[in-house]
Amino acid sequence: VTVMMRNLPNRYSQQMLMEEINNAGFTGGFDFIYLPIDFKTHASVGYAFVNLISAEAVSRFWNIFDGYCKWLLPSRKVCFLSWCGPHQGFAAHVDRYRNSPVMHPSVRDEYKPAIFKDGVRVKFPAPAKKPRVPKVRGTD
Repeated sequence: VTVMMRNLPNRYSQQMLMEEINNAGFTGGFDFIYLPIDFKTHASVGYAFVNLISAEAVSRFWNIFDGYCKWLLPSRKVCFLSWCGPHQGFAAHVDRYRNSPVMHPSVRDEYKPAIFKDGVRVKFPAPAKKPRVPKVRGTD
């Protein structure tokens, strides 16, 4: 089940968010995470997609992170959660991003979606077609 975390600190990296989630007891409890980054500013855009592997994990995750504000970095932002749509679940997100420009070789690894098996990051499936170079907004 994929949830969308909203109103995240813009200075957060995907690694920091994973650390926050794992510290809350979810190591091995999610198999996909993606924190989109603005390629021009190198800051997060303030939301992330997290696919949790069980209904029990979703309930615990919601209880902890909906209203969460104890960030690793100083921030006044208060997280709120919503159901993710139109893509829902691990397979849908892998299919959505495997051919996305964000998977282009020029994109830094820490800016790409990550998948996990038993809490360990695994290689993202190869694209079915060559991803386009991502467009950097505001540079045209």
